[in-house]
Amino acid sequence: MTTITLEPVDGDDRDALDTLVSWIRSEKMLRQWTDSVFSHPLDTGQLADHLTDSDVRRQAFAAVDDDGSMVGYLELNRIDETRRSASIARVVVAPDHRGEGVATEMLRAVLRIGFEDYDCHRIDLRVFDFNEAAIRCYERVGFTREGTLRDARRYGDEYWSLVVMSLLEDEWTAK
Repeated sequence: MTTITLEPVDGDDRDALDTLVSWIRSEKMLRQWTDSVFSHPLDTGQLADHLTDSDVRRQAFAAVDDDGSMVGYLELNRIDETRRSASIARVVVAPDHRGEGVATEMLRAVLRIGFEDYDCHRIDLRVFDFNEAAIRCYERVGFTREGTLRDARRYGDEYWSLVVMSLLEDEWTAK
């Protein structure tokens, strides 16, 4: 496993945004990754607008390997310093790097930032219940399942349920 470093991404980072767009290859994948935030087909303009939206405090990150290649992307979203909370959102690993432990390393790095730099007490996330690999990864880094939002999203004729997971400051410190 190579070392993963998180580098901030903003709406002007066209290389990172182009790379990210190339990973989201279908409408179904776009819905799994973003729900209804973006329209299909995804383009860099939508991502740039999202990252410059001042209504939500977020920090986006490119996960970069030892060679300087972007191998993943995620966001620390809804950062709330008053409530000392944040959410992890839009986690994706480059298709040719899945199954290599990249997501685990990305998550550990963003949790360090959330708990240590932003002084969060709670960090949560939502994941579709059929994404068993992601759920295992989240549990591996310490997240606990809190419950399920049944049939919370509609995609075509299907309904998808969301699992709500969280990690608290003392649980992070204990690891």
